[in-house]
Amino acid sequence: MSFLFLGFFTGLSLILAIGAQNIFVIEQGLKKQYVFIVCLICSISDLLLIFLGIFLFQYFNQYFNQTVELIFNILLLIFLAYFIFSKISAQNNKIDFNKKNKNNSLIKIIIKTFGFTYLNPHVYSDTVFFLGNFSKNFLLDQKYYFGLGATIASFLFFFGIGYLSKYLSKHLQNHRIWKVINTFIIIFMSFLAFFVFIEIINY
Repeated sequence: MSFLFLGFFTGLSLILAIGAQNIFVIEQGLKKQYVFIVCLICSISDLLLIFLGIFLFQYFNQYFNQTVELIFNILLLIFLAYFIFSKISAQNNKIDFNKKNKNNSLIKIIIKTFGFTYLNPHVYSDTVFFLGNFSKNFLLDQKYYFGLGATIASFLFFFGIGYLSKYLSKHLQNHRIWKVINTFIIIFMSFLAFFVFIEIINY
C-alpha cells in the first residue's frame, strides 16, 4: 500500500507543474466546453503512458533518442504557433456565454486535446521516462501499486482543475475578464513556444 501512496505523490508532484496541457484543460472548464471529454482524454492518456513507462521503460529508453525528441519538439512548436495564432485572431470576437461556440466542435476539441497531450515531449519525460526509470527496480506488484497511485493522481488533478474552472466560470462571464484570460493564455503559450524553439536550435 505504501507504493500506492508513493506513486500518488510522485505523480502529483510531476503533474502540478503548469504546462500547456493544464492551461488548455482550465480554459475548457472556464468555457464549459466538453469538460468531461477533455479531462477523460488527458487522464486516460496519462494512465496509458504511466504503465507503458513502468513496464516498458527499458524498451522505450532504447529507441527514444535525441532525433525523436527533436521531431516531437518541432511538431509541438508548429501546434503551439497555430494555437496562438487562432487565439490572437479570436481576441476581439464577442463571446456568447449562453451557448457553445459552433467553431469549437467536439472533433476540434478532441484533436486539440490529443495535440496538447501527445505532441508534448515533457508528457513523455514525466510519465514514461521519469516514472519508468524511478520504478524500474520495483517488484511486479509494487509496480502495479505505484502505477495505480500515479494514475489516481492524474485523474483527480485533471478532473479537479477542469470542474473547478467550470464552477468558477459563472463568476467570469464578462467580456473584459475574458480578454484578460485570453491575453494571459497567449502570453503563456508564447513563452512556452519560445522555450521549445530554444530547445530545437540547441540540438
